[in-house]
Amino acid sequence: MITYIIIFILLFIAELVYFHIADKCSIIDKPNGRSSHSTVVLRGGGIIFLIGIWVWSLFFEFQYPWFLVGLTLVAGVSFVDDIHSLPDSVRLVIQFVATAMTFYQLGILHWSMWWIILLALIIYVGATNVINFMDGINGITAGYSLTVLVPLALVNMNGAFVEQSLIISTILALLVFCIFNFRPKGKAKCFAGDVGSIGIAFIMLFLLGNVIIKTTDITWLIFLLVYGVDGCLTIAHRIMLHEDLGEAHRKHAYQIMANELKIGHVKVALLYMVIQLIISLGFIYFCSNTMLAHWLYLIGVFAVLAIAYILFMKKYYHLHEEYLALLKK
Repeated sequence: MITYIIIFILLFIAELVYFHIADKCSIIDKPNGRSSHSTVVLRGGGIIFLIGIWVWSLFFEFQYPWFLVGLTLVAGVSFVDDIHSLPDSVRLVIQFVATAMTFYQLGILHWSMWWIILLALIIYVGATNVINFMDGINGITAGYSLTVLVPLALVNMNGAFVEQSLIISTILALLVFCIFNFRPKGKAKCFAGDVGSIGIAFIMLFLLGNVIIKTTDITWLIFLLVYGVDGCLTIAHRIMLHEDLGEAHRKHAYQIMANELKIGHVKVALLYMVIQLIISLGFIYFCSNTMLAHWLYLIGVFAVLAIAYILFMKKYYHLHEEYLALLKK
């Protein structure tokens, strides 16, 4: 317990030091017509997630060195991109290289199954970017990540899948970030930036990867289902609209809630957190521990969320179209 208190204090101090640096170097996020905020805010506060893993490694003997190198590489490039925009191709190459390092750490980089590895690489990098796309309002990244990691910590109570101290240290980093970000619109001290959203996505997927490999059950990805449904269906919607997927937008369900429906950022973030937490706890405690039950639960919940997303968009998407029309005037 004393170790975790020390880690929390160190991370809190590190975040304050970063704020001073970001302020001096003008690492800021300026609002534009597609932003969900209206004031200038410090960018890159999510670097604390990377720092958290380094602090954990220092305290717990660098148990996952290849994962640490991969995370540092992908978060470092994302941080540079937060300051000076990089080509998508550069970021993707780095993400694939970093993911390959993580796969080596997981012990699954067997080229005899190259096609499975290639598919897994694409899914890992794709999921990382979907989580990044979902970072658009105060509190949602850190809050949602907590509802992924807390159930994961419950599943991993005896350290059966991954070092429990790694999960706890990541939760502490998230709590530090929440102090400055989990606030109403216009009140956030900092945003996560790509360094934060990409970084925490990379960490969560590594932790879930350990569970999936050791249980040989991919349905544990249900811990990311709410983000997955909103993120993937929004991408599908934008493809149908023939939009450039690399272009900034405000079409996610949570963005329409926060912007067009004027629901507070904290309330929207809490909604996503509660839904995911209910799904995850139901999967852990009420779903029979068999492969068939897991798949039926996953498919059933996915269907409910997908239908809810479609009905929501049918009812409220016209408000976003009206907003876009105003931008063109």
